[in-house]
Amino acid sequence: MKLSVSIIIPAFNEAENLTLLIENILNQKNLFLDMEIIVVDDFSTDKTNMIMKGFQKNKEILYLKNNSRSGQSKSISNGIRKSKYNNIITIDGDGQNDPNDFSILVNEYNFDQSYLISGIRKSRKDSPVKIFSSKVANFVRSLILKDNCEDSACGLKLFSKDIFLKINFFDGMHRFLPALFIAYGVKPVYVTINHKPRIKGKSKYGTTDRLIRGLLDLYRVKKMIKQIDNNRC
Repeated sequence: MKLSVSIIIPAFNEAENLTLLIENILNQKNLFLDMEIIVVDDFSTDKTNMIMKGFQKNKEILYLKNNSRSGQSKSISNGIRKSKYNNIITIDGDGQNDPNDFSILVNEYNFDQSYLISGIRKSRKDSPVKIFSSKVANFVRSLILKDNCEDSACGLKLFSKDIFLKINFFDGMHRFLPALFIAYGVKPVYVTINHKPRIKGKSKYGTTDRLIRGLLDLYRVKKMIKQIDNNRC
């Protein structure tokens, strides 16, 4: 049995990458029973709007634009709330996630339960600073939240919409989905995926600000998990 999926692409100033990414996703159409692609433009200042006009005749593609810069988590959430299907795939808009890896996620899918299948980028094609800071953040987060995840911020995931919508939204939540799904009784499955170098555009990654925000979010998530556990008892 094949899945019906909503594929969410959060994008901020990724006009140079979106055309090829969308075309590569459309090439994976035979994996699914039904598929929709939702591009959520996080108030881009480049030619994203113009690029998306080229896809406006394709009924499988929905283009949303945030009214102001809202961040990756909010963009993902906005897309999911507009989606038609309960099976959600998220993929970064920078072209570094590979749509060919959709099959890896699908092969782990279980029709009988809620789920989270999360990609792990074992061989990342990023700067040494980005890789090092990410490893430190993942180590600290996994140590405290015990989600056993080496790469929780990886953009390529397949998960249940109904579980996602139970989580109280906060900016940065996309980096904590494994721990939050565990709190709702879902055991994540982690799969190794490909990671491609960024060919065009600029990374929006910041180290110092993300570290500070990450620590605050870690405290928030720890409290959220405790509250979810209390409510389930």
